[in-house]
Amino acid sequence: MTNASSHSNLNKQLTPVHVWAIAFGCIIGWGSFINPGKKFLPNSGVAGTAIAMILGALVMVVIAFSYAYMVPKYPKAGGEFTFTKNCFGKVPAFFCGWFLVIAYLTNVPMNSTAIGLIVDGIDGSADILKWGLHYCIAGFDVYLGEILLASFILVLFGILNILGVKKAGIIQTILASMLAICAITLCVAGVCSAKANGLNMQPIWGFDKVAATSANTNIENIGTFSHKGKMGIVSAILATFAIAPWAYVGFDTIPQAAEEFKFSYKKVMTVMCVAIAFGCFVYVSNNTVAAAALNNWPERVMAGDWVLLIAAEELLGTFGKTLIGVGVSSAVLSGIMGFYLASSRLMYSMSKEGYLPTWFGVIDEEHNTPKNAIIFCIIVSLSGPILGREALGWFVDMSAIGASIGYFFTSSATIVTMKRNGDGNARLKFYAIAGICFSIAFIILQLIPIPGLIGVHFCKQSYIMLIIWSALGLVFYLSQRKFFVDK
Repeated sequence: MTNASSHSNLNKQLTPVHVWAIAFGCIIGWGSFINPGKKFLPNSGVAGTAIAMILGALVMVVIAFSYAYMVPKYPKAGGEFTFTKNCFGKVPAFFCGWFLVIAYLTNVPMNSTAIGLIVDGIDGSADILKWGLHYCIAGFDVYLGEILLASFILVLFGILNILGVKKAGIIQTILASMLAICAITLCVAGVCSAKANGLNMQPIWGFDKVAATSANTNIENIGTFSHKGKMGIVSAILATFAIAPWAYVGFDTIPQAAEEFKFSYKKVMTVMCVAIAFGCFVYVSNNTVAAAALNNWPERVMAGDWVLLIAAEELLGTFGKTLIGVGVSSAVLSGIMGFYLASSRLMYSMSKEGYLPTWFGVIDEEHNTPKNAIIFCIIVSLSGPILGREALGWFVDMSAIGASIGYFFTSSATIVTMKRNGDGNARLKFYAIAGICFSIAFIILQLIPIPGLIGVHFCKQSYIMLIIWSALGLVFYLSQRKFFVDK
């Protein structure tokens, strides 16, 4: 093992297909399969979710222009952190980098908590993981069996990342391809099956899940609690649009691996746009199919059922259940793999530049990967199985705020770099300014409660996690304070 200072470059082994797979696999994790019943349908319905996801994808494409411009300027591991360091200095770079770490890293435990849910949904009443020590967090039981399986997968995929980026890229490509095939197959089944009905999609803007559950309502009376009127429809759209940075976080992991590309940087924009388009399709398709196939989906939502799994089984029987199992497993595993890669490269870059302790910048001699950074990611990720599946929503909020901060600094750095280099054009400047505005809007929607908008801002636990992560960042900042005050 040797310090990062003696290795200026990582191995260039990633092809465009590998990079697409990393981005797509990060964009589509557990959320596109589990959130239709947990978040999307009750908060936004079919119409609100579709509009929010399409708008979110368009915003991400606008922001992607800034990434495509900046990557060739600074083709090093670190992405947004590297851009910020070169344009705004040390303290803003640390701030950006630290919150990007949480944007990427929270997605690993987030995906791991879905593993128990996958097995629980597939095994029916067998409950093969519900054994051993168990406790309750926020109303959900956490079992030792679920913790051990999720922890094993987290450690296994962490080791695979240590063994080399090429192996990780190949595995990621296989998983992302399986994920795409499953999503397309389910979409075709929804379009072709007579069991799917547009009338089932009511209420199309979603409903107040808390109020409806408290009133113990049924499908006949669900309209009483549906989102309606101007503010109801705006809330329905914004509730999902506000977490678009989380939904599409993944396309921006591409710059984190820029030092390992073995292809032209001119292809970056195309790879990003294809990954975003695939992601948008899967989110909208899964959510729409889940509602169209079930005439009582609101009741299923209130009961806490896995709505998409039940819908797939309704459409395709046992094959549908298997399809969802394969699809969500591929999504979860590809998300874990991709975010391990992005998080570790970011922390490696921050350490290499002096922003984090040198321990994080240690490179494995045999495999030429940032071994210690990956080990840190594994340790933090093991919190997911312990906290249980209710923590999913908290991790979503943390990832969304971190990604929004990264988008803001990348768009801002684009403006500075264009002015400094005297290149770019009016269209790129417009996109960069738009990216800044959208990023600020996302941050406001996430952090500040706005009267009349329901289910848009952070929950209490998310604010607590944000404070804890900020405090931990302050500890690392103070540990490197000499670096920050040196000219």
